[in-house]
Amino acid sequence: MHPSLLSIPMRYFMEVAQAGSVNQAAARLFVAASAVSRQIAKLEDGLGTPLFERNRQGMVLTAAGQRLAGHLRNTLLDADHVLEEVRSLGGQAAGRVRVCCTEGFASGFMQALMRDFRSAHPAAGIELHVGAPDEVSQRLLRGESDIGLKYVVAPEAGLRVEHTAPAPVLAVMLPGHPLARGRQVELAQAVRFPLLVASPGVTARQLLDLACSAQGLQYRPLFVSNFSSVMLPLLRDRDIMLSGLLTVAQPIEAGTVVARPFVEPVLQQRRLQALSLEGRTLPPLVQAFVRQMVAAIGAQGRRKLGRAARGATKPVSLRR
Repeated sequence: MHPSLLSIPMRYFMEVAQAGSVNQAAARLFVAASAVSRQIAKLEDGLGTPLFERNRQGMVLTAAGQRLAGHLRNTLLDADHVLEEVRSLGGQAAGRVRVCCTEGFASGFMQALMRDFRSAHPAAGIELHVGAPDEVSQRLLRGESDIGLKYVVAPEAGLRVEHTAPAPVLAVMLPGHPLARGRQVELAQAVRFPLLVASPGVTARQLLDLACSAQGLQYRPLFVSNFSSVMLPLLRDRDIMLSGLLTVAQPIEAGTVVARPFVEPVLQQRRLQALSLEGRTLPPLVQAFVRQMVAAIGAQGRRKLGRAARGATKPVSLRR
């Protein structure tokens, strides 16, 4: 982005909003902290309203400050898009797509998507950032990424939903697992087996804990990690890994694992969402990437969840 397009007070305001500190903003701007404070005070006087709350934790945006920061972010992003179009007319780069996603999508789904998009748009640049769910949201809010992909259980302020699809938590296991023969898995059955689960804070783990609490069930995880790509190779004969479909779509297609949905509605509440910054108009190249992403998500959603191995024991239902 090009903050030089803003006036000095607005530039200083955006730096403080991002850093949460006058001193840190001054260090980034290579000016004295007093100069930053004067420009912020001047801006607040001119607007007739405080833009920050000053406290021990630093500078926190007020409602008015949040509104102004959001508008300026969109202005800078739109300006950045226009400048890229101008460069394109001059024979320079055709543009770029900045994507962020959580780890479960990165190694399989996103790799294939970026490869296919590059074939369709060979001159386009792609930037991929992989991070925690909160980090994905923050990068979109700060204008550091154009589009984000993550699992959600509730709407997030400041973000626009470009696409949403059901993303139930699945029981992933080897084809010969005793529960692989059924069309669904009951949680009370699953907790009897060694579980590979995500770290606390990840949506699949949150929903698992809620469902177990509702039924009075307890489980002892065999392996816990915030990286599904680490857990998947550790899956053994009687293990169950909790995951979303896009994370394990490739091994399902290869026949090395199968996945089954849970009976419990709580574990079906999660959504997969492609997100962008609210109020921003996405550049045509990013819109093309979103369309290709949506098509790829739909194609994966229509795939079967894998075949159980012959001779696997059909599970006995616990329902009365």
